[in-house]
Amino acid sequence: MKKILLTGDRGYIGAVLSPMLIARGYDVTGLDVDYFHGCDLGPTEAASYPRLTCDLRDVTAEQLHGFDAVIHLAALSNDPLGNLDPDLTKAINFDASLRVAELAKAGGARRFLFSSSCSSYGAAGESVLDENAEFNPVTPYAEHKVGLERALSELADDSFSPTYLRNATAYGLSPRLRLDLVLNNLVGWALSTGKVLLLSDGTPWRPIVHVEDICRAFLAVLDADRETIHDEAFNVGRSEHNYRILELAEIVADVVPGSRVEIAEGAGPDKRSYRVDFSKLENTLDFRPQWDARKSAERMATAFRDFGLEQTHLEGPRFIRLKRLEELIERGALDSRLTWSEAAGSPTR
Repeated sequence: MKKILLTGDRGYIGAVLSPMLIARGYDVTGLDVDYFHGCDLGPTEAASYPRLTCDLRDVTAEQLHGFDAVIHLAALSNDPLGNLDPDLTKAINFDASLRVAELAKAGGARRFLFSSSCSSYGAAGESVLDENAEFNPVTPYAEHKVGLERALSELADDSFSPTYLRNATAYGLSPRLRLDLVLNNLVGWALSTGKVLLLSDGTPWRPIVHVEDICRAFLAVLDADRETIHDEAFNVGRSEHNYRILELAEIVADVVPGSRVEIAEGAGPDKRSYRVDFSKLENTLDFRPQWDARKSAERMATAFRDFGLEQTHLEGPRFIRLKRLEELIERGALDSRLTWSEAAGSPTR
């Protein structure tokens, strides 16, 4: 299992996972549409592996031929982006992603690791959910995570093993920083304004997992025997890391001196509330995430200070995915279907 195609290699998770794969001796090829070119936390080094700049909707059989495994991260990758245009979300996150899997299977790939999400559990209340729990998606993003898991399962056979990694809400530093993730966002607001700003009433439950631990989970699945991971789902996180949003805010306020928790005007309950059991991952693959919220919040606060993070970074397009796409559309670089315009081209083309 040495030749790996990593879709979404230039995103938040992919920018962390690609060097980890290379360090482990994998032969990596990246594939990314590159919407977030230049949206980096500080200077970055040139890529040390081949990269394809390509829209998922345009991939060819030739591009998907000859890989041992595909790690599929690429998607419109959170609820606000998914809500931008639900039909477009389906076209990319389900239709194009399923086609990638079909072409990869036809091209000889034996494993397909799908970056799914615990958000598929949706409005679950106080129950603690394992991988056998019913799905209850409340957004297009989560709905198509569910749909793709089911469609990939239909492709599973003796020669093709899909695995579904249902990541908890990610957090932590990445070269392609995202500030629209809950813990990252709270640290950013605390440091730049002194306010740990909550956009909900703080009551919803949310499991969280560090981006490096997500990447380590993908490595653990690659290393596992086929029988262990074939057509299996794994919640990725730690069971003791289910937090109410208010609890995360209080951790941040304790880490960033002089900051205080504040609930935004008009904030109310968030129907996305779920608690998750992560014991299967630990018991099956002997895998346990290493990071916790406090340690990461401390590290992010230091990095944000060194970078010179300001409130404008929390309100502008550099680190906020939806605002980045809206900016590209407004200046004509992308059309309404999120396709690079012929005049502009992709930034690396």
